[in-house]
Amino acid sequence: MKTVSTTLGVARSNLVERRDGKRPRRGPQERAGDVELVGAIRRLVDARPTYGYRRIAALLKRERRSDGMAPVNAKRVYRLMKKHGLLLERHTGRRRVREHDGQVATIRSNCRWCSDALEFLSWNGEIVRVAFALDCHDREVISWVATTAGISGEMIRDMMVRCVEQRFGAIRAPHPVQWLSDNGSIFAAHKTIEIAVALNLVPCFTPVESPESNGMAEAFVKTFKRDYVRVSPIPHAAAALALLDSWMEDWSTSFPNPLRVRFDGVNSSRDKSRQPQLPATITLRRKIMATVN
Repeated sequence: MKTVSTTLGVARSNLVERRDGKRPRRGPQERAGDVELVGAIRRLVDARPTYGYRRIAALLKRERRSDGMAPVNAKRVYRLMKKHGLLLERHTGRRRVREHDGQVATIRSNCRWCSDALEFLSWNGEIVRVAFALDCHDREVISWVATTAGISGEMIRDMMVRCVEQRFGAIRAPHPVQWLSDNGSIFAAHKTIEIAVALNLVPCFTPVESPESNGMAEAFVKTFKRDYVRVSPIPHAAAALALLDSWMEDWSTSFPNPLRVRFDGVNSSRDKSRQPQLPATITLRRKIMATVN
């Protein structure tokens, strides 16, 4: 026994306890209030089945703070969700080996906006295409457009005007704001760049085959399809288009994102009264085009 313990570098008493089975085994942890907490967790999981334990814990903390209760630890949420089989399956995808050490997020709002487009199928096979713009600080959806046809450069230009008017209440940003997107034709068109410059936006394009350079927009596409499109009834394109506004509003107000100012209880810059209507946006864009020309 001494030779074995010396070789392994452990105490002999430890080996004796293991051999005789005298070492007490730690059973499953039980704490007061677990039953009530499991009920709240199951309610949130039923409402948002694609959320993992971290986001469920964030929502639970938000609810308990609003009710004047003490916040719950994320590890406790993980333990209860694991015990009751509520955890998501582990991610099995492979990461790309290409190194990306850039920083897309900014330390304050209205410094950089990122934009991208996505598409998804309704149950009857109709395609819905969406273009959007996010703030790279609070990740709020500033503006978006959707169609069952192709997204045109004119739609992107209208979205740029709406973004500026939504955030600044004017037809031109008071300071340069970076507009990050890929180098697709709808973003890189000469007219789109001219409108961006007139709005005091600085077009920035990601390198070829480098989605990590616009990682915030790419992450939004993945989350949007997983948390909204996949779990919602969309029998046809019209149903999907009707749900888009509520999906975007839920993302901008309820999604537990630590970078969002609204998540910490401070009012966001989102103001419905400043949302321009499409005819007004077209008029503004025509004024800008007249100035450019």
